[in-house]
Amino acid sequence: MVDVSQHELVPDHSVLEEDTLEEVLDEYDIDRTDLPKIKRTDPALPDEAEIGDVIKIVRNSRTTDQAVVYRLVVE
Repeated sequence: MVDVSQHELVPDHSVLEEDTLEEVLDEYDIDRTDLPKIKRTDPALPDEAEIGDVIKIVRNSRTTDQAVVYRLVVE
């Protein structure tokens, strides 16, 4: 079976540590539940991602070199 998460077009996905998550939430003045969602069944997610985790996604960008977005893992 093919591992989709290793494909060159899939951006880097990583589970955010709790202390880093608190800094991000404070910076944007939001709650965890205000983040956009990503399903646990998404093949790009790391194997260790669990429901309730926040995923950091780093994408290539033409204008800013890299764009960082965050997603809350849901069922």
